[in-house]
Amino acid sequence: MSRFPKILLRASRFLLLAAIALATAIAAGCGSGPSMTGPVLRGNTTVVVLLSSTANDQLSQFNVSFNSLILTSQSGKVVNLFTTPQKAEFMHLNGSAEPLTTVSIPEDVYTAASATMQSPQVSCVTLLQTGGLESDEFQSGSTPAASVSVPSPITVTGTAVGLLLNLQVSQSVTPANCPLTSSNPSITPTFTLTPVTLASPPTNVQNGKMTSLVGLISSINATTNSFTVTAADGPTWSVQSTNSTAYQGVAAFSTLVAGMPVGMDVSIQKDGALLALRVAVQDANPTDLSVVSGPLLFVASSEPALLTFEQEAQGLLFPPGLISSAFNFSFGNAVYQISGQFTNLQSLPFSPMLNAATIVAGQNVSVTAHALALAGGPTFVPATTITLMPQTINGTVTAVGSEGSFTTYTVSLAAYDLIPALAVQPGQTTTATNPSNVVVYVDSNTQLLNTKQLAVGTVSRFNGLLFNDNGTLRLDCAQVNDGVPE
Repeated sequence: MSRFPKILLRASRFLLLAAIALATAIAAGCGSGPSMTGPVLRGNTTVVVLLSSTANDQLSQFNVSFNSLILTSQSGKVVNLFTTPQKAEFMHLNGSAEPLTTVSIPEDVYTAASATMQSPQVSCVTLLQTGGLESDEFQSGSTPAASVSVPSPITVTGTAVGLLLNLQVSQSVTPANCPLTSSNPSITPTFTLTPVTLASPPTNVQNGKMTSLVGLISSINATTNSFTVTAADGPTWSVQSTNSTAYQGVAAFSTLVAGMPVGMDVSIQKDGALLALRVAVQDANPTDLSVVSGPLLFVASSEPALLTFEQEAQGLLFPPGLISSAFNFSFGNAVYQISGQFTNLQSLPFSPMLNAATIVAGQNVSVTAHALALAGGPTFVPATTITLMPQTINGTVTAVGSEGSFTTYTVSLAAYDLIPALAVQPGQTTTATNPSNVVVYVDSNTQLLNTKQLAVGTVSRFNGLLFNDNGTLRLDCAQVNDGVPE
């Protein structure tokens, strides 16, 4: 009897070893299907469609109205991400991004995409031989077949993912020479579509963070601490506020009201929702409000008046569907402000200022007003606030240096860039000493999304706040991307 337990023990070990061997054989053989090598694709995933662009500085506006954006899976199934037409403006998204729409689609591996749209429109600003400015627009006479490249298969699975639809502007408009009406360009919108893996917390557009989204508050839900914002170029964003949301220009979420103009930094959450990281209100009075965002074109020395391009415009004086152009403001009593997105202004080795003595053509600003009707000169529409906003410049690095904790890059701009092109206008309050060059300041806060090393001769895109420092143009840089040939 004493040996019996030992025999059972040996038999148990034999059965165990046999079971392990059988499992190993199954894993190595007929059991090595898709479920063993990748995620199980079933159910639906929330997809946040993001818009971006890659461009030099030839064009000032690129408007598109999408009819559809269709994904095709590896098995041939198709999904349309747009159930209703979607409008978008792409030039203000050069190197940045904004959400367009959020949809739920079947989990799958998508290998191709296509898009249809109505006649796209492009705009530029040109300096006439007579010395005046002209905002030139060109609209495609047909509905072009857009090109959408999917560089690698996109696996849509999990709770939420982002899809970045990036307009390749230089490939979409040929030639892009201004004035457009005389060059008669061909417009074939060309996009790349890539996945965005959401991080927690995100740090840049490549993992779910978007900065300086601009629009008007359209509704507020005090019960859920959320609000919606309608952008001038089409999308509406539902945004969640928390105790960690930073408010600028107003005290807190409870002080928001419908109609206020806001600039926001948001992050895409794991469930696809938008969380407000920063909410800046540049004008707390929504009554009879109008707001214009875009590059400054002219600042007169004879009177306190300026001309700005309507890259994005909304409010009382700018009903939906109005064709953008240039717009005059008087600014004798305007309040000057600087975007609160940047936290390093006090560390800059120069004094970052925006006022009547430093404002200069080529800077990107957002202007609010409360006029009831348009007004001609010399009064024009009185500006209430003028806020310096981030912008992207594309240029060639000509020198590398350092100042304090910053690495500096001297960047040479193309002749068609608005900054040097506008500087030759007579009758301006201030002009840059050398408007073809911008000194860019990069520090530990800067997101380096470039793949090409920053060095002399490199063409790069720099996004940040542009200041006029006693005639020298300096840019506090938030993000670096690879440049676009000039």
